[in-house]
Amino acid sequence: MKHYADAAGLDIDKLSGHSLRAGVITSAADNRASIRRIMEVSRHRDPRSVETYVRRADRYSDHAGDGFL
Repeated sequence: MKHYADAAGLDIDKLSGHSLRAGVITSAADNRASIRRIMEVSRHRDPRSVETYVRRADRYSDHAGDGFL
């Protein structure tokens, strides 16, 4: 992963396998994929682990401060 990130001109010191996995899971949750479908890709065994990413993706949806900025 770091080889291709470096070739793309990204700062590889800020990347890891976990950041890629977390990004995919968060994006899937943001796009309303089911936890079971996310788990098929992420290979998590416990849905509670995936739920932390789902909460992160939902953090600003329907937020009381929408439209302030």
